Amino acid sequence: MDRAELSKHRLGNGVQTALLLLGLMGLLGVIGALIGGPWYGLAAMALVVLLYLVHPVVPPALILRLYRASPLQPHHAPVLNEALHELARRAQLPSVPALYYLPIPLMNAFSVGDRSEAAIALSDGLLQRLTLREIVAVLGHEVSHIAHNDLRTMTFADLSSRVTGLLSLLGLFLLAVNLPLVVLGGATISWVAIALLVFAPTLSALLQLGLARSREYQADLGAVALTGDPKGLALALARLEQAQGALWEQVLLPGRRVPEPSWLRTHPPTEQRIARLMALESRSGRRARIGLGGGYDPRTLPRAGVRGPRWRVGGLWF
Repeated sequence: MDRAELSKHRLGNGVQTALLLLGLMGLLGVIGALIGGPWYGLAAMALVVLLYLVHPVVPPALILRLYRASPLQPHHAPVLNEALHELARRAQLPSVPALYYLPIPLMNAFSVGDRSEAAIALSDGLLQRLTLREIVAVLGHEVSHIAHNDLRTMTFADLSSRVTGLLSLLGLFLLAVNLPLVVLGGATISWVAIALLVFAPTLSALLQLGLARSREYQADLGAVALTGDPKGLALALARLEQAQGALWEQVLLPGRRVPEPSWLRTHPPTEQRIARLMALESRSGRRARIGLGGGYDPRTLPRAGVRGPRWRVGGLWF
């Protein structure tokens, strides 16, 4: 693992995250200023900060209950629990995240909560189809999200986007109310201001997507720093990409895959993530990998209730 290259990537992603957050807040301030002047812009930004501070924190266990997830007990997968404890220690988390089992065949993993209280959910499909090395790499990725409080960062970005959208609607409503004055020549309008009001929600959403991609890159780098195994995560990402592509092609578009623009994705393109990870692979400066002694047998998992996707109103649900 090339530590110099790793530090360079982490610094670049940190700067990108800061710029995207500043962009979200700056856009919000501009929209507020267009409606009521500079003080309204400052008030709008202060409102987002206040909403973020008073935003209720939902316990991870309650969130995962909505997904029908159940705690993955140590005796079900002792080696995974040991690896998670070591990752939490290396990340200097105040407590070890709880490990949950998600009874769906889709290969998926996600984390909820923050540094003080968090949980990681691993799907049945992921646990059955990835190797132990790859699962530990995925755990490192999720622990990195928790260590960097990425969920709270994205919550802040979401609040900023929502307030921007509301102010944009308010501005367009006020414009419609004053339209007779504009037609009669009693008032003037700025086409630039109108364009900003119209496109501000879209711009805010694009900035939010860019922030999500930046945090995914940062979580990849964090996983490398924690596990010392860039190739393990690269292998896991390749398997996930292959499996998810196969699922959608079979269910929605058999034999066909249509790529979407990278700036409309919440995750960076997998091939780019893998290329970055493999660039960090070298013989020098390697951190000790997580010990994987004891083996791993997916047959010990509590697989009751695993079910595939079903069609419901609104689309495909698991």
